[in-house]
Amino acid sequence: MSATGWSIRLYEAADEVVWAIKLNALWIGFTLVGGVALGIGPATLAAYSLARRRSSGESFHALPAFRTAFRREFRRGCLVVLPLVAAAVLLIGNYLYFASLGTKASLPRLASLVALVALGVIAAYLLPMAVHYDLKVRELLPKASLVALARPASSLVLLFVAVSIAYVSSRFPVLGIVLAGGGWIQLNTWLCLRFFAENEARLHLKGNS
Repeated sequence: MSATGWSIRLYEAADEVVWAIKLNALWIGFTLVGGVALGIGPATLAAYSLARRRSSGESFHALPAFRTAFRREFRRGCLVVLPLVAAAVLLIGNYLYFASLGTKASLPRLASLVALVALGVIAAYLLPMAVHYDLKVRELLPKASLVALARPASSLVLLFVAVSIAYVSSRFPVLGIVLAGGGWIQLNTWLCLRFFAENEARLHLKGNS
């Protein structure tokens, strides 16, 4: 590859990192603006909405676009995200409690971990799905669960990416604070849009066969 080609690749990589930092800052900032409990839902869907637009090649100003999406998704974001957060907090609490009991609670601790991983994988499909398809809130969980079960290889890819980001964040906490959330949202959205497109193409072929 020529020096020009490498320069373009380096610029594109740097641009993606800067975007992830910006998206992460907007997500955290608007979550705090909403007092965390009422901010995390709309801020999360707003972040996924912007990640989808960027993955589709759109150009926009991040702050006004995020503000508009935050307002638009306020009610829906709370209905979609808060139950996921509550379930995750409950499962994490269960896991820590059973872990404190030692080996006698190994089975319930493992069950809590498996349930937490399953929730994470389903959420990894559900959140991009919420901003990509025109679905009612009650339709998201069953459809995301079905996709997670029907595409085990894709689910493993999402799980690997999530674990990798969590590992890097644990090794470099400052990097995790500045970059992890936005980086995961953008990568999660980019991957899921491709998984969704592949799934739609496969269903279309089956319908014509």
